[in-house]
Amino acid sequence: MTKPDPSIGPTIVWLRQDLRTRDNPALAAAAARGPVLPLYILDDATPGKWRLGAASRWWLHMSLRALAKDIPGLVLRAGDPGEIISRLAADTNATAIYWNRCYEPHAVARDAALKKHLAARGLETTSFNASLLHEPWEIKTKDGGPFKVFTPYWRAAAARDVAAPLPAAKLKCIACRSDALDDWKLLPSKPNWAAGWEKLWTPGEKGAAARLRHFIEESLAKYAADRDRPDLPATSRLSPHLHFGEISPRQIWSALAFKEAATHKFASELGWREFSHHLLFHFPTLPQANWKSAFDAFPWRAAKKDFAAWSRGLTGYPMVDAGMRELWSTGFMHNRVRMIAASFLIKHLRIDWREGEAWFWDTLLDADLANNAASWQWVAGSGADASPFFRIFNPVTQGRKFDPDGKYVRRWIPEIAQLPDDFIHAPFDAPADALKSANIVLGKTYPKPIVDHAEARAAALAAYKTISG
Repeated sequence: MTKPDPSIGPTIVWLRQDLRTRDNPALAAAAARGPVLPLYILDDATPGKWRLGAASRWWLHMSLRALAKDIPGLVLRAGDPGEIISRLAADTNATAIYWNRCYEPHAVARDAALKKHLAARGLETTSFNASLLHEPWEIKTKDGGPFKVFTPYWRAAAARDVAAPLPAAKLKCIACRSDALDDWKLLPSKPNWAAGWEKLWTPGEKGAAARLRHFIEESLAKYAADRDRPDLPATSRLSPHLHFGEISPRQIWSALAFKEAATHKFASELGWREFSHHLLFHFPTLPQANWKSAFDAFPWRAAKKDFAAWSRGLTGYPMVDAGMRELWSTGFMHNRVRMIAASFLIKHLRIDWREGEAWFWDTLLDADLANNAASWQWVAGSGADASPFFRIFNPVTQGRKFDPDGKYVRRWIPEIAQLPDDFIHAPFDAPADALKSANIVLGKTYPKPIVDHAEARAAALAAYKTISG
């Protein structure tokens, strides 16, 4: 390892979605260069409508609190990154600014402009890859263009070597004034809708490492068979840690021996994350524009009452409602249930996928622009390599298949928990004596379905026919 040169001025390391000390290329390179000023900037202006949602702000607070214990010299500032970095460089005689790349369109534009501005002032600016196995521009088709279908993309990406993760950077931090984290008011207060989340989640680098170890030891072997079962603890729940960069995909990759079928299946989930960033980088309008322009003419409904019922978990379809309540209560939703809930909003209610995308952005702890946009467009049928619009999930059959004993539904909808298994996913089909025995009055203690499945399916297909011929 290169020894620091005491004659070189400090290096500002601008931390963003890389809140860790291990496998952090920008931190490692800066530490090898000399003294370091580790900096996190709360930038709410640049992202526009994609500023951090409420749930993400809770996670950010907890993650920065954990990071400050690992990096005692961490500096927090809020405002315009260009102004803050320029001022800090002047105040500390810093001669270089390092950061790890972000791939959201607003971040790409901001970083390019900032790099040009800092270079004009004679400052060294260097960026690194810390968030992906491979850069979005590295994986190309035979024609040299971007992939638009996941399977060939992942086949090409998985065949490439992955760099080994770096050890923890040994930092010599310079002293500098920092904002107080509590002054940013990232946590909810009145009301504190995140009460209890600290018992469910451990944000930070140590929490991410513990989560990975637990998954490998307890769930990986059964992942391929059980990953679609929300009633079972089969998934990794690493997605918030990955988004905030408390763990890198390279660390996960190196921790797994990709030989067993379950491991290959889990690897493909990393692959979908990579593919989503690949799409967002090459098609930057993905979060707000239909990838397939034919959907621009789709006759979406303006249905505020139905959207409110969906968002509150009061549609009358237990599998949908359980997922939406899990989301509100924990900041997370099982991936299979995300697909069911999203399909219901788009195809049963015919509400624009962008409304669901925005709701998830605000309420998910793992809200990630690339994943969120690609996944919502996948369900809608409007995206790259998307599920066909005419594939409409029946929430009752989906519930019976993936929550066969009703354990998941009973956890999140206690008011129907006493129903027999035969009716737990369709209370509206239960006979009167079963409802009475379970203390259920449909329309009062639990809602009747806000739409009929068969009628909604027919209406969705009719709407789709207007744009598909």
